[in-house]
Amino acid sequence: MAVKIKLKRLGKIRSPHYRIVVADSRTRRDGRAIEEIGLYHPVQNPSRIEVNSERVAYWLSVGAQPTEPVLAILKKTGDWQRFKGEPAPAPLLQPEEKAPRPSFEALTGDDEAKGEAITPKKKAEKKDEAAAESESTEA
Repeated sequence: MAVKIKLKRLGKIRSPHYRIVVADSRTRRDGRAIEEIGLYHPVQNPSRIEVNSERVAYWLSVGAQPTEPVLAILKKTGDWQRFKGEPAPAPLLQPEEKAPRPSFEALTGDDEAKGEAITPKKKAEKKDEAAAESESTEA
């Protein structure tokens, strides 16, 4: 029996969530799994990846083959390099703390209002032009 480490899709249409599972290679994508060994949520920013490293190491040691997407995830977490005996990759990015936005009062501060904006009315200009045209046609 060929065993694969693959992704099992969950979630709504436009918000996919995956479980990293060990399953028989002949089962369908969302079919029965032997064991669930991790999570992958690509929609979150940064994407959420949780992998049980001990179980991954066990399944790789007994001959389970990861699919291409799972292999990419295992390379990011460093489990694949640990299995192959290669140096570990750079650590994953952690979500950055966003600085709070300044409030409206803080933005206005001590500045005094410079007055209100005045926009000239364009209707008066059109009437003047129309009067000038009518005079030129009469002459």
